[in-house]
Amino acid sequence: MKLLTNKTISKILFCIIIITHIGCSAIKFVGKPIKVDSSIDLNYDVSSNEKKSWFLLDVKEDSIPGMSVLKAKDQLIKDKVGKKVIIGIIDSGVDINHPFLAPLIWSNEDEIPGNNIDDDKNGFVDDVNGWNFLGNSGKENMEYVRLLKKTSPSDSLYDIYIREMEKAIRKAELNINQAKDILDELYESDSILSLMTGKKDYQLDDIEKLNPKSFREFKAIQFKQLADTYNWNEELLKNDIKNSQNKINYHFNIDFNGREVVGDNPDNLYDENYGNADVIGPVLEDALHGTHVSGIVLKVYDNISIMPIRTVPDGDEYDKDVALAIRYAVDNGASIINFSFGKSFSPHSDWVLSSLKYAAENDVLVINAAGNDIKDIDLESNKSYPTDEYDGIEMVDNMITVGASTSTYNSNQMAYFSNYGSKNVDVFAPGYQIYSSVPDKSKSETKGKFKYLNGTSMAAPNVTGVAAVLRSFYPKIPAKDIKDIIIKSGVKMFREIQISGKEYKIDSENLSVSGSVVNLYNALIEASSYK
Repeated sequence: MKLLTNKTISKILFCIIIITHIGCSAIKFVGKPIKVDSSIDLNYDVSSNEKKSWFLLDVKEDSIPGMSVLKAKDQLIKDKVGKKVIIGIIDSGVDINHPFLAPLIWSNEDEIPGNNIDDDKNGFVDDVNGWNFLGNSGKENMEYVRLLKKTSPSDSLYDIYIREMEKAIRKAELNINQAKDILDELYESDSILSLMTGKKDYQLDDIEKLNPKSFREFKAIQFKQLADTYNWNEELLKNDIKNSQNKINYHFNIDFNGREVVGDNPDNLYDENYGNADVIGPVLEDALHGTHVSGIVLKVYDNISIMPIRTVPDGDEYDKDVALAIRYAVDNGASIINFSFGKSFSPHSDWVLSSLKYAAENDVLVINAAGNDIKDIDLESNKSYPTDEYDGIEMVDNMITVGASTSTYNSNQMAYFSNYGSKNVDVFAPGYQIYSSVPDKSKSETKGKFKYLNGTSMAAPNVTGVAAVLRSFYPKIPAKDIKDIIIKSGVKMFREIQISGKEYKIDSENLSVSGSVVNLYNALIEASSYK
């Protein structure tokens, strides 16, 4: 006789509760959908008090094009409670001990920690909080470097990979030189302004009171104001230099093999016995990305369980790891999966697409970051992976691809780095200067460490958070329809958008399928009328 596991019993009980208490009378959220005149520049700057939470604010009430999360909670959700939603975070690793995240980390109830036995027979030993498909690997090549190693110089693709690598090396070297120049300027202006103000720790208010007596002093003041605008500081610039040098040393180094320590064959999908249960990863700081992403989801909605699946190294992810990570999330109960990664080459994209189909068959929604290359990803030459299309045809209906927006409702509403595309980007969401959790090795902050980051990587989890609310209150609405609700219910972006590096502007309707920024308030109202 086969005994029921705790996981199975929980699923049965939940089904009984849903049938008994929800039945045919789903929760109704009633309100007036938010609409704006997309031709009017709101001309509003985020205040210091609003900066950390701007992405949760409302374009009508706050003049900030956030996702109306606080408005939705205050005016619609109130004290209503939905179903807890499991979210698979396929990323660089997650600091599961971070005080902000720890209470909501997913736990595999059928696995006994540390006994080195696969108790639930799911093929993963001691996967108490998720799985680490990278094992002790950290640094990695870019995909085109890995492909270059396998390609004969006589092959036409060889030159393409070489050009990509050489272009990337030049860009990294340029970034290093620029960051060093800015850092030198920062030190010089800081020295001058300290003397002028008579303070070592001067503030911008002190600078504004100064009367420069020379061009040198005037230049120092101007530079400091510019540095404040772009958030240039010593830590940031040194990190930029370090990261660019790491790219040269590891990402673009054909003599480096980061996969060797993992011990599997990354070109054999059926070689599955690899990885470990350490979802943080071997280096805590390397879990920064996944920790930040997880915190964003939690800031939008907290009735969730975060399932960390470490898959993304410092470099390009392997298609095999992504394909297996999707299946792990689906098989272990996730109803939403967040992808905050991407690359330009994908030798086994069919494996990933097959897993996306598996997710669709099991009613799992996938949220995907559009990328940070300022490119139109509708063009074949700019294709970004993972993708839900093949040969121009959408193969699955459960994936939402997200571009990044800013806190300004004007021609700069699209983040300067964001990819776009009227077919292959579905919606935009806040992805500029997003404040969220990051690892803190020193444990210096009792509430955990937080910082601002930019990227479509930050936009995707904002949509994941909105989707989590919808799946929580409307668990019977299929993933494909949750996607449609999110796309239909957004708030229109400013009409004409400036593309970074271009002299012209683009109609925002041509930047994505929806031409909109995701909006929780509107999405709940839209979901209420779902039939």
